[in-house]
Amino acid sequence: MKEVPSISSSSALESRAVAETHYYEAVDCLARNDITAAIAGFRASLEADPTYADAAHGLLHALKANGQFDEAVAVAEQLIATNPDDILAHTSLSILHQHQGRIAEAEAAATRAKLLGWKHELRKQKDAEGR
Repeated sequence: MKEVPSISSSSALESRAVAETHYYEAVDCLARNDITAAIAGFRASLEADPTYADAAHGLLHALKANGQFDEAVAVAEQLIATNPDDILAHTSLSILHQHQGRIAEAEAAATRAKLLGWKHELRKQKDAEGR
């Protein structure tokens, strides 16, 4: 018997589709160096689907490009709070802290990114050996 998707799952799919549309439009804006429109697009993407990590990465990148480091740090920290093993989020946070002159925080975030990267590589190696 074929499973009928629930209303909530179809709603989640629709939200993700809207989020992806805004995301790709924002990426195009970023490519055209229209930073203000890119920021608005990434925000619209996250409004449609707050769990869309790619949109959060895009937003923090656009905010950084616009010199809005404090807001970009807040986005990176929120991304890390929801995705603690996101290597790129930790790396981005390190770069943002460097721009702010917060060297100790930058080094701590970079170290965390390295450790997560090593952990990921070891897991891949272990999985490959287990085959």
